[in-house]
Amino acid sequence: MPETRLALGYYEYWVLRDYGLAENTFGLLRKMLPGSSDILYALGLVTRRQANWDKSLAYLEQALVLDPRNAEVLSNTAWTYALVRRFPAALKLYDRALEITPNDSDLITVKAGIYQAEGKLKEAAQLLSEMNVQSPIQPFITKITQLRLERNYPEAIRVLQARQTQFHFASQIDKSTNELILAFMQRLAGDAVGVKTAAQEARNTLKPLCENQPDNSFFAQQQALANSAFGDKEGALKEAERAITLLPSAKDPLSGPTREEVLALIQMMFGESSRPVSTLSRLLQTPYISWLYGPLPATPALLRLDPMWDPLRTDRVFQKLCEEKRP
Repeated sequence: MPETRLALGYYEYWVLRDYGLAENTFGLLRKMLPGSSDILYALGLVTRRQANWDKSLAYLEQALVLDPRNAEVLSNTAWTYALVRRFPAALKLYDRALEITPNDSDLITVKAGIYQAEGKLKEAAQLLSEMNVQSPIQPFITKITQLRLERNYPEAIRVLQARQTQFHFASQIDKSTNELILAFMQRLAGDAVGVKTAAQEARNTLKPLCENQPDNSFFAQQQALANSAFGDKEGALKEAERAITLLPSAKDPLSGPTREEVLALIQMMFGESSRPVSTLSRLLQTPYISWLYGPLPATPALLRLDPMWDPLRTDRVFQKLCEEKRP
């Protein structure tokens, strides 16, 4: 049955992570059911994971022709445009999706993230005004990113600390993420004692996760960030490099570059400039999910606004990156 084959394709895509095999399964299904928007949508997703951006967008747009009011297809097509930094096209599709589901916090969040990526903080702030300590994780993180870009560290720290005590985290992963972001925000605020405390709490929360899944690239990345915030240079660089080895960009074009961004951030934190700037120069031309700006990639406007990159402000190449137009 076509439904069974479609499920098999998603198993190959999501579980086996054999994207070529999944694309082949979906492609055979397309011959069986050429008018199915579900199959075109699946092909759009798996080719996106392979960084075949034009192919992915073509499939997704075809799926939208067949199913123009499908909010999920609209959202994923919009996100794909956002990943390749075609923000006007992405915003139009997000607006179409919001007409169908006007109170969808995920849609509102990514739209706000696009405004941040374009340097339009006022517009982003308006969309994020209702986000609070009880919001789901991605809207909450985007709200904290907004406060960071506005350099409003006291409010960001207050909200993060309140969430730490008032929010019921769905997992230890979410809890460690909050602790980690708090540590970096306290670092920006110059709170040497607070950053040590929050970073150590993040390391403690991450330790059993890393022990249970030693080959998990995401856990290695998070441990690297916690180590860097704590001031452990050797541990930070070791885990950051291990995260890249576990999930290289060649294997995962969407999440692999995230690990490279994290390594660049850590290298900068410990005094380097040339290697981080070189990595950022490449990432500005790469569609990927940023750790700092997820689920969107870095942009010149974000580099220009974000205090995280302040140590690079005097670097002439970095200054040029901040001034370059989006691809």
